[in-house]
Amino acid sequence: MYSFLIELVFDIILEPLLMRNFYEKINSFSNWFKQKYPNQICPSTPTVYRYIDDNRLSLRNQDLPMKLRRRIKHHGRHHNRTNKKILGQSIELCPSVVESRSECGHWEGDLVKAKRVESEPALMTLTERYSRLEIIVKLPNYHEQTCQRALQAIIDDYESQHFHTVTFDNGSEFSLLNDVSGTNIYFAHPYSPWERGTNENTNGLLREFFPKGKSFKNSSLVDIQEVQYTLNHRPRKCLGYKCPADIVPELAD
Repeated sequence: MYSFLIELVFDIILEPLLMRNFYEKINSFSNWFKQKYPNQICPSTPTVYRYIDDNRLSLRNQDLPMKLRRRIKHHGRHHNRTNKKILGQSIELCPSVVESRSECGHWEGDLVKAKRVESEPALMTLTERYSRLEIIVKLPNYHEQTCQRALQAIIDDYESQHFHTVTFDNGSEFSLLNDVSGTNIYFAHPYSPWERGTNENTNGLLREFFPKGKSFKNSSLVDIQEVQYTLNHRPRKCLGYKCPADIVPELAD
């Protein structure tokens, strides 16, 4: 009876939330559940996974995108940092507060591309390091001028006091970002995506909604806003199972 009640409560609450992609891992849900329902019995994360493996919940493993992921080691060509010029201020010049994540207002940015064709639509993504808040904007293409105008519009819309620094990839599409006003722009070293790991990780989560190779031509503004809302209201282990929107509600509205 005890086990049945636990399964029933979890099935009623967990299934619709996971179906809406609010939780990429059972562990995130379990910790959120403990905070939201402190008087309810909450089974351990391994127990919930066992329920799923044993088909005791309506959820299946294929409903959990993070469980289906596999870490693949790529043995690609080694790139020498000196082979490519940094577009502007190097990430090495960022103030120490950026690395420490001790204050809000320091962002990492990049593009998520469906196809490597400049005339194709792309998503500009900005991830705030302190809160992990995500801003996603669809671009009609990723020409230099388009990227420059898009970033300027974001800063103007959200107000410059929320943008102390933005660190971008060193791609040529970002060569005009030094003309953007209202923030300080820095660039990661060439071929060093780990230097913007917060943004890279969130871009990986975006692939749950936008698979690689699928064009963004049919992705509407509403589609993009729904994905942004979902990511910003998803509990994160690194935030003590709070959501980015809980940390900076003034930016999440």
